[in-house]
Amino acid sequence: MFILNTWYIAAWGSEITDKPFARRICNQPVVLFRDQQTKKIAALEDKCCHRAAPLSMGVVVEAGLQCGYHGVVHDCAGRCVHIPGQDKIPARAKVRAYPVVEKNEFIWIWMGDPELADESLIVDYPFNDDHAHWPHHQGFYHIKAGYMLMVDNLMDLTHLGYVHGSTIGGNPLTHVEALMDVTKTDDSIKYVRWMLDSVPPPTYLAAVPFKGRVDRWQEFEFSPPSNVLQWSGAVDAGTGARENGKRTGGFSLRIFHGLTPETENTCFYFYAPANGYRPEDEAATAALMDHISEAFLEDKLICEGQQARLDELGDGALVDIVSDATRVQLRRIVRRMAEAEARQNEARALEKAQRVAVPQV
Repeated sequence: MFILNTWYIAAWGSEITDKPFARRICNQPVVLFRDQQTKKIAALEDKCCHRAAPLSMGVVVEAGLQCGYHGVVHDCAGRCVHIPGQDKIPARAKVRAYPVVEKNEFIWIWMGDPELADESLIVDYPFNDDHAHWPHHQGFYHIKAGYMLMVDNLMDLTHLGYVHGSTIGGNPLTHVEALMDVTKTDDSIKYVRWMLDSVPPPTYLAAVPFKGRVDRWQEFEFSPPSNVLQWSGAVDAGTGARENGKRTGGFSLRIFHGLTPETENTCFYFYAPANGYRPEDEAATAALMDHISEAFLEDKLICEGQQARLDELGDGALVDIVSDATRVQLRRIVRRMAEAEARQNEARALEKAQRVAVPQV
């Protein structure tokens, strides 16, 4: 079951050029393209209204997207605007168009009821637009696992010392015994994990010449149903990071994690590691991307293995442990979102049925 009345990342803005771009989202085939005149993004159902050929196999023309089978053209709203050799265009010659917004380098898409698409609901992430202070590279993985498994992974960092021991992890006990500051509401979770007087992990040491042990933090905010905002870093131990909020002069990175469901058991992972410790150094930004991508590949492999076993054996015998507290909370939030959407859909369907049933005078 997918939550449809929400915004998902369809692509990086840089991925959408002068050619149609195909992507499956919430198990629906979608094609994205830029209007030749305005350069704005459009997203259509990837099926020509004529003979159902994928529109992604066509070309972008001045009037819209031209099907590669018979040359039928659809505009950005999905309407058929040109049929070769035919002047009259049937009123029902159209395909579904999806609301899309380009913001913070992402292309956001709304897969549900277009009347409910509210741009103000898109999470704000200005750091992607601040290249002077937070330079970053754009990352992407296709993952053969459901998107919620990846959200679970990101919001439970006790796995770092085991999965990422050679990269961003460090000592496993350091993560298990971390101090936690947690803020919860009905529709969000935010926490800060503090690992005081700890040994810096390899990725941190490669970036900053620490004097010795460090005070390390990991700040994570869940933006349901599928985005996680991260701010992590470390400063020399005992310099007031937790007590006084002094988090400058050491290692600091921000990462936007965006998970978009492709199918029930596959997803797209968009991430942007931003260099906040040597922002003027492109080599440092590139090295950070390499380190983070290596670590996220480890997450990819573990979650794909997890999905394979769930597909094979199910989840009936699984047990929760203390490190699952945040995961349980975020799953409840997503479940409430799904239930609210189901009730909303039922109410709208009933309202529509009642309107149809009213006799016309």
